[in-house]
Amino acid sequence: MKHRLERVCEVLKRELGVIILRDLDFTPILVTISAVDITPDLKQAHVFVSALGTPGQQQAVLEKLERSRAHLQNEVAKRVTLKYMPHLHFKIDEAIERGSRVLNIMNELGLDENV
Repeated sequence: MKHRLERVCEVLKRELGVIILRDLDFTPILVTISAVDITPDLKQAHVFVSALGTPGQQQAVLEKLERSRAHLQNEVAKRVTLKYMPHLHFKIDEAIERGSRVLNIMNELGLDENV
């Protein structure tokens, strides 16, 4: 069962990425779907979004995704056959930003990032 959930998460991540790229414009912000975590009953999906920009720009990305949630769910439902189409919850994934900050600090300290 666990492997099925992982496969569903990967399919949702891929399809959402394609649909968002095709249907939504976030210029000049780079927006990617970094992960999807789905509940075991397949009714709720937490979509983690990387948005490289200011906190205000990131909030605008989340708001646009929330406004587009029904459209995104409908488009995914057309492309992915599931018993239930999960309700999408969008969250900013700060992992890339944290990693970038760590690399910047290492560069400032003169540490080689290939250590």
